[in-house]
Amino acid sequence: MDAGLSVTDAAPRRIVVGYTANDSGADALALATRLATASEALLDVVMVLPSEARSSTVPSDVGYERHLKARSREWLTQASAALDAEVAQSLHVRYAESFAEGLIAAAHEFGASLIVVGAARGGILGRSRIGSVANELLHSSDVPVALAPSGSRELAASVGVTRITAALGTRPGAGVLLDAAVRLTKSLRAPLRLLSLVPIDLPAGMDEGLAELTSEAHADEVLVAAKRALPAGIQTTAQVATGDTIEEAVRSLDWHEGEIVLVASSRLAKPSHLFLGSTASKMLRELPVPMIVVPRSTAPHTTGKTTS
Repeated sequence: MDAGLSVTDAAPRRIVVGYTANDSGADALALATRLATASEALLDVVMVLPSEARSSTVPSDVGYERHLKARSREWLTQASAALDAEVAQSLHVRYAESFAEGLIAAAHEFGASLIVVGAARGGILGRSRIGSVANELLHSSDVPVALAPSGSRELAASVGVTRITAALGTRPGAGVLLDAAVRLTKSLRAPLRLLSLVPIDLPAGMDEGLAELTSEAHADEVLVAAKRALPAGIQTTAQVATGDTIEEAVRSLDWHEGEIVLVASSRLAKPSHLFLGSTASKMLRELPVPMIVVPRSTAPHTTGKTTS
């Protein structure tokens, strides 16, 4: 055993899924399987063990290290056995200073176009709670990251991906997200919904009706321009969601079983890296579906069974 999904082009993809032998790992594996099945991608199932350099955490005892790696192989084999036989997969054990660092390195090594991780334990069923691994990835990865909500393992792989929602901001710079959405839509063969969230946060004394009309009109203009920029043949709808807050706007929407949400990184992100912005963070608290975050200046990468 070796110590995708792309939103960039039409070649075969590889998806890296960060696996742990718990519910969070099962959720990540389930989402990655759905994406791999829909896009005919190769699934790289990766367990990351603490680097030998971290002697304060991992004893330098060779027997212990051998036992740890053997146990990890057993967990990977068990995870593999639960996958659909038609899902092309490769199983890997890697060592790194952190789980997130190991996943990013694995994605680079395999040329993967997406990293999938589960939500932190203790979250609300159907929602994503960001733990330390996801937080590090969502603020540093140069590869798109998908976060599987708690309970994703309960959704059958046959559900596939039923719709992709691209959450467009009202500021300039939607081009990268649109490019990513088009590529992902083609890869997963799913319809696209363009979405603009409009929180009506009123200054004191401002007329509520006027503010709502102004905000919705601007959001409509953004969506019309975005829809016009799409290539022919993309099945697309557009929707504006309003509420007193981002969270309320998200709650007002309908969400399909099997839907995926695509968001861009914050302007605070380094070029070609992720940085989960405040709006996306607020969305994540209410989303009942997975979210994929795209690097700031690049489009996200999707994608028989092998072991290395």
